[in-house]
Amino acid sequence: MNPVIHAQLDWDDQGRPHSRVFDDVYFSDKSGLEETRYVFLEQNRLQERFAALPVGGRLVIGETGFGTGLNFLCAWQLFEQHAVAGTRLHFISVEKYPLSHADLQRALALWPELKPLADQLLAQYFAIHQGFQRLILDNGRVTLTLLIGDAMEQLPQLDAQVDAWFLDGFAPAKNPDMWTAELFAELARLAAPGSTISTFTSTGWVRRLINAAGFKMKRTPGIGHKWEILRGEFLGWPADTPAPVASKPWFARPASLSGERSALVIGGGLAGCTTAASLAARGWNVTLLERHAALAQEASGNPQGVLYLKLSAHGTALSQLILSGFGHTRRVLEHLQRGVDWDGCGVLQLAFNAKEAERQAQLAAAFSPDLLHLLDQPQAQSRAGVALAHGGLFFPEGGWVNPPALCQWQATHPLIKVLNHQEALHLQRVDGLWQAHAGDTLLASASVVVLAGAAEIKRFPFSSDLPLKRIRGQITCLPLTPRSEALATVVCAEGYIAPPRLGEHTLGASFDFKSDDLTPTVAEHVGNLDMLREISTDLADRLDVDALPIERLEGRAAFRCTSPDYLPIVGPLADRDAFDQAYAVLRKDARHVPDIACPWLHGLYINSGHGSRGLITAPLCAELLAAWLDDEPLPLPRSVAEACHPNRFALRALVRSNAQPS
Repeated sequence: MNPVIHAQLDWDDQGRPHSRVFDDVYFSDKSGLEETRYVFLEQNRLQERFAALPVGGRLVIGETGFGTGLNFLCAWQLFEQHAVAGTRLHFISVEKYPLSHADLQRALALWPELKPLADQLLAQYFAIHQGFQRLILDNGRVTLTLLIGDAMEQLPQLDAQVDAWFLDGFAPAKNPDMWTAELFAELARLAAPGSTISTFTSTGWVRRLINAAGFKMKRTPGIGHKWEILRGEFLGWPADTPAPVASKPWFARPASLSGERSALVIGGGLAGCTTAASLAARGWNVTLLERHAALAQEASGNPQGVLYLKLSAHGTALSQLILSGFGHTRRVLEHLQRGVDWDGCGVLQLAFNAKEAERQAQLAAAFSPDLLHLLDQPQAQSRAGVALAHGGLFFPEGGWVNPPALCQWQATHPLIKVLNHQEALHLQRVDGLWQAHAGDTLLASASVVVLAGAAEIKRFPFSSDLPLKRIRGQITCLPLTPRSEALATVVCAEGYIAPPRLGEHTLGASFDFKSDDLTPTVAEHVGNLDMLREISTDLADRLDVDALPIERLEGRAAFRCTSPDYLPIVGPLADRDAFDQAYAVLRKDARHVPDIACPWLHGLYINSGHGSRGLITAPLCAELLAAWLDDEPLPLPRSVAEACHPNRFALRALVRSNAQPS
């Protein structure tokens, strides 16, 4: 992975930004607003298309070059003015050199009439790191997905159908990499039928390359000092060009559901509550079933969870998911009360041995300092506020979260109905609706059901084969002391200790792969206190742990639910027996892709297996699941969505049987 490099800018005497890398301006020195509205909004006929959207409809805009966000804000403003309530705007933009928050704020200050929208964007424009970054705006009505990185690394991973394209990279002579045949082929692959396209340039070779990709471009009068610009429509993939590789059938999208938009979500922890919120934001009527007396009573019930990023320097699927999920969660948390529901106090991972120090050095080289950076021992100690024996890796945007507060906030949407003390023991599909029963009692019914009840979903026959396992973890709650209040950041080694919340520190968490008993034990409290001493003997002294009555310590135990590859399981479920039969040829030839539609279980989805990372992965995976259901652009790279797909296990089993000696 390559660290994010922010745009390097110079500012002219009018306060306008100029790129040092490309030696070019971000917008017209005459009137950037007028040029944007003419070149991109008018040429793509967006006013009439927004006005024509039906309730529940949406329009997807794709852009090359986010820059200052001016095009996005102008499109959003037009959408707000002309689209009816109940419609949605998706805006996807690729950007290799994103502006820093301060530079974006300075640039957008040039357009006072956009300030109400610019303020919303700026309030969500942080934790912008490599890869896919999703921003939810206007109470969910507007979705901005930023693809941070090189266009030809990001766009091939995008799974979307784009209705209108804005080509707004720097001028072809200044930035030729953004005007290549390969890039235009990606635009064509992503274009919806009848997709439109426009750009400020009228250069002949650009027009010919876009035409060759399947668009029909024509010159049209320009604006200001532009004599001509280009606009066009997508006619279809060129007959003389090899078609793009289709999704394998087991990862292809199920057919869109028609009729009643109702969903039944089983499980009221982080996975269930975030799923319910993502669906409700799209107009789904959601019933959330929770078997306990309140939400977030199991693994999501700890008083403090940590926003800890266990990353790889090699860009693995899990690392990409964590990086995108972290940014999304951090932006969601801005809706909660800081200091009680969460705190962005930072997270310090100690370099407690040589192997960990080497791992941290690799990460520091692979990611930007905004995300993580190394601290030596004196710096780490100063940051933490307590004595430490080691330096480590500091995540300045990390911190702690009260998961129940996040769950409660997610479940407050008016389209969500929470039913506590309701345990679904049996599911069946009757007359196009899924029904949840407890014995002879019908609890609820809906057109879609989402299994979000951690490992408990294995009770249902259609998900019983999923390899979810439970790992018991126990935390210890330690009373705040006048001296422990100095702890200023979360500090981690084998375990973690968080700064105080409501008079208590959270310390944990143990790992027990064997026990099924959730009664807190003295032995695990002792083990947690040993972890604390390894983190900081000074902090252990400040907390007077040697004087604490161990048998009277407060704590709680819960089961983490994880999968063998540590990735969550998110997406539509297939009929396993029918799957094995349809794709039996994979037992003989793993490279053969049968042209057979996947035997989906209509309207049945899963969001589970988040392990100890649920704070970071569950909210974005809820967006992923909602995108599957509403046939929207996916918020993650296609390869990551496939790596999280439930079908991966059935697929691996077939391929493995091919490799077994007969």
